[in-house]
Amino acid sequence: MLEPNGPLSPEIYWRRRALAIGVIIVALAIVIWLVTMVARGGDSAGADKAAASSTTSAEPSASETSSPSSSALATPSGSATPSATTSAADQPAAQPCSDQSLALKVTVGQPTYRVGDQPAFGTVITNISSAACSRDLGAGPQFLVYTLDGQRRLWASNDCNQDAPPEMKTLKAGEQLSYKGTWFGTTSQPQCAGDRLQVPAGAYMVVAQLGAVRSAAEPFNLAS
Repeated sequence: MLEPNGPLSPEIYWRRRALAIGVIIVALAIVIWLVTMVARGGDSAGADKAAASSTTSAEPSASETSSPSSSALATPSGSATPSATTSAADQPAAQPCSDQSLALKVTVGQPTYRVGDQPAFGTVITNISSAACSRDLGAGPQFLVYTLDGQRRLWASNDCNQDAPPEMKTLKAGEQLSYKGTWFGTTSQPQCAGDRLQVPAGAYMVVAQLGAVRSAAEPFNLAS
């Protein structure tokens, strides 16, 4: 370059050249910085999108957490109800116990009692069928005392007792129920009719009965 007043001195020439180079370097630095900022700006936007997508994907997790509880409330007859209701009342009802499905056994507390004692009797009901069944045992089995030959009935435990309220019992296959009774040693008649007389000394037998089911007789004695 030429100055208006003549050629440049070498010193001025190199200064200006150095200045021009510096301007070029600064310009390049600015360009590089702009490119870097643009590149960073793209990454930032990408990160924001990623964050937005991760937030969106997290929302279904929250809704899934609340969904089961709300659906459980909306459907009380769902799977939670059967698991909570395991009581016998909610199980299928057992079939009635037929007379053929039951067996009775009677026992006497001791072989000999004295007149005036109160002989103790016991009986065991057994479900001899292969399935559970139900029976009204509110009144329980009754005990009957006969003369040893079985010709005369002297007493029955239900003669003078009021009707008991119904009480259904379910017996599993092979299950047993035990009952006890006491005899005052006097006679009785159905509906508690007539006088109750002291039974004299002698040999007798007791039978347990439930409906049409009867046990084998068990003998015992009354001594004077």
